[in-house]
Amino acid sequence: MAKNVTKEIKLQIPAGKATPAPPVGTVLGPAGINLGEFCTKFNDATKDKGGDVLPVVISVYEDRSFDFVIKTPPVPFLIKKYAKINKGSKQGSKEEVGTLTMAQIKEIAEIKLPDLNCYDVEKAMSQVIGTAKNMGIKVVD
Repeated sequence: MAKNVTKEIKLQIPAGKATPAPPVGTVLGPAGINLGEFCTKFNDATKDKGGDVLPVVISVYEDRSFDFVIKTPPVPFLIKKYAKINKGSKQGSKEEVGTLTMAQIKEIAEIKLPDLNCYDVEKAMSQVIGTAKNMGIKVVD
């Protein structure tokens, strides 16, 4: 018999750095799951990701057991990482704060493709380019 999901929780946690302290503890504690067990499983599953921020969807069941699915890093995080900047422009596309090449855009699109709502790399690249432009990143060939 299938378990009933009582709650679905979405978080963004740095890879390999989940701890029972806030923000993880304050969100998962009221759900009644074992924080130590979650942190251990998450850290083991993400230790090879090198500190990337990873979205995770946690399904909590009636018996307080849980499952989680780790997604790919958010596009803005990947853009900042590849452009080697700390944050995007405050004025959007009106102010340039960095540059990316089309090869870097393609890499980001290939990383993010499983979580996007498109099926080919070209469409994923156009989504990444749109996000980059809104962050003040210039795309060059």
